[in-house]
Amino acid sequence: MRDLYYIFDPLCGWCYGAGPAVTALAGNADVQLHLLPSGLFAGEGARPMDAEFAAYAWSNDQRIEGLTGQVFSERYRAEVLANHQQMFDSGPATFALTAVALTESSREVEALKALQQARYVDGMDISDIDSLQAILGRLCLTDAAARLARPDAALVEANNRRIHQARQLMQQFGARGVPSFVLQLDGQARLLPSSAAFSDPRGFLEQVLAA
Repeated sequence: MRDLYYIFDPLCGWCYGAGPAVTALAGNADVQLHLLPSGLFAGEGARPMDAEFAAYAWSNDQRIEGLTGQVFSERYRAEVLANHQQMFDSGPATFALTAVALTESSREVEALKALQQARYVDGMDISDIDSLQAILGRLCLTDAAARLARPDAALVEANNRRIHQARQLMQQFGARGVPSFVLQLDGQARLLPSSAAFSDPRGFLEQVLAA
């Protein structure tokens, strides 16, 4: 069994681009996939969604779409990037995923995919708690939605612990950003090259299995 630590942020476009590879990894019985949100765009990493940042994000998103085929819709451009009233803040979505991890951990990849779809295709604001609860509700992740509505000490502690572990691994292996993949096998751990996760999801899975 290979333990693979996937370090990501729910507002990271490149992490969305790696989505098909992550789905393939999650569906393979020889890989134990562990999701670790980095908190990259939460807390001090959050920022206003101003026109300059929106233009930069859209340009980057088009590169990702061209490489991966993942859709960044015009609705996302109009209702998320052009909405300068909202913050670029992954904190709430990170809490939502931790709530899923605590209640139905086997469905966290599914929940992440739904959040990314909601943002990049449906143009929803996934920094909004009500929107996040609605998404979890549609997935019948009712316990996670309830935990998100009323965060308790255990949820806050688990969220902080996951972010701390992600940052520790990034520092330990010199990862420069997200997504990052750390493979642990036979007591040894190493950072994997992630380029194939964007251009060749099946090839990336084979790379993990061949390690």
